[in-house]
Amino acid sequence: MYQYKKIAVKVGSNVLTRSDGSLNVTRMSALVDQIAELRKNDVAVVLISSGAVAAGSSEIKPDRKLDAVSARQLYSSVGQAKLINRYYELFREHQVPCGQVLTMKENFGTRRLYLNQKNCMEVMLKHGVLPIVNENDTVSVTELMFTDNDELSGLIAAMLDMDALIILSNVDGIYDGDPSVEGTKVIREISDLRQDFAYVREVKSQFGRGGMLTKCRIAQKVADEGIAVVIANGMRDNILLDILKPQSTVICTRFTPSSKPVSNVKKWIAHSEGFSKGKIFVNDGAREALLQPKATSVLLVGVTQIEGDFEKDDIVKIYDSQGTQIGVGCAGYDSDEARANLGKRAEKPFIHYDYLYLEL
Repeated sequence: MYQYKKIAVKVGSNVLTRSDGSLNVTRMSALVDQIAELRKNDVAVVLISSGAVAAGSSEIKPDRKLDAVSARQLYSSVGQAKLINRYYELFREHQVPCGQVLTMKENFGTRRLYLNQKNCMEVMLKHGVLPIVNENDTVSVTELMFTDNDELSGLIAAMLDMDALIILSNVDGIYDGDPSVEGTKVIREISDLRQDFAYVREVKSQFGRGGMLTKCRIAQKVADEGIAVVIANGMRDNILLDILKPQSTVICTRFTPSSKPVSNVKKWIAHSEGFSKGKIFVNDGAREALLQPKATSVLLVGVTQIEGDFEKDDIVKIYDSQGTQIGVGCAGYDSDEARANLGKRAEKPFIHYDYLYLEL
């Protein structure tokens, strides 16, 4: 009945809350009804839900001004309890058990923590428990925060090898210009996963940290890993069910998934640049070699410069001679050993192809 069997659904604060930050229980209930219906039809769902900070801000009023991080920590500590309790009660009406997963960016920073988190959610799904995922804002600090839950949803979709990622916002999708201008239309299908979206305005919601440009970039990366991505209006009735019907005509933006296979390790690396410990620069010859269809590793003979201190197996960003980032990968040498062999032919690659993600 539905075209995907494993989906990640990200719902934003602007869908779940009212202008004063209070939870829109009617909208939440409608979303829960749809997820329950999907589960009845054997569709596995992971819900990435914003709304905790907004919910907390409507519940508590500090007697003095707080800095941004302290405010998020305070509001989320109250809002998380309020949000998950509401979800628990709504899903219980459908006999759907749900569990809360609070995570932080650093939990994706090493392969061990990444796999531990992956195992947790797979165990939940295997036993019929719906994971409700959110960033743990109570202990996150600015430099370790996700861009917003759009970034987190991309990580979750890739980690669990989902068939599709559905991002629900308060607009119908990505427009081909300024949505306020008459004649501007929603782009229904995006197959070019390298376009720059110069026409997208970076407008953020009242309670969110990301915007439509963030959604576009996350969607491109996830679709490049072979996972379908849909950006749609979560305010529309039955939007989730309508999106997933075969031959659906609902207005939304769909990113065509790449047909090339991507390993689970590469999916992790693709989303890991936020945890990078250093930078490497390659010459034009190395860049051209990486552009070829044949699988190519990054060799020390083609590396011209190394920045930062890192250990073997740490994540490093890769730049060309013009200073443009072209990829990210897992270092086969520590920084000292790499510098000592810079520009030389070595026995093993600096970054093996299996641990390399290119953005070219």
